[in-house]
Amino acid sequence: MKNTKSQFIRQYVRASKSPWDDSTTVLLLADIVDKKTLDLSFTNYVYLHRDSVGKTLGISISKQLLEANPEFTSRYLEGIEMIGFLLIHLEQIAEFCELFHEEFQSLFMLKPGSFFRVAESEWLAELNNV
Repeated sequence: MKNTKSQFIRQYVRASKSPWDDSTTVLLLADIVDKKTLDLSFTNYVYLHRDSVGKTLGISISKQLLEANPEFTSRYLEGIEMIGFLLIHLEQIAEFCELFHEEFQSLFMLKPGSFFRVAESEWLAELNNV
């Protein structure tokens, strides 16, 4: 039986702990316990936070990922810091999002592989303009 509650995108039913006025999150990375059953663990995670109309506000990362990436000073990243973190973990994120390729494509209108190839190019260009 297929789980009707999405692990990939979540709409809040209570206030978020993030510093943003967000209403949904998209799971970009988590630990995979079992690929077949999509059993996940959340020791290492990345969430994309979006407002009520879908605008990206930033990402939140797990305490463990923050400790593993000491160049970042907060678990909540936005702007250039967010882009830098996403680029460092791009391969892992793209591979993880393939597990949810149908939901990803319905949300971003591209397959994860295509999306992240274009995103990488755009994000690198943005970092080079700083």
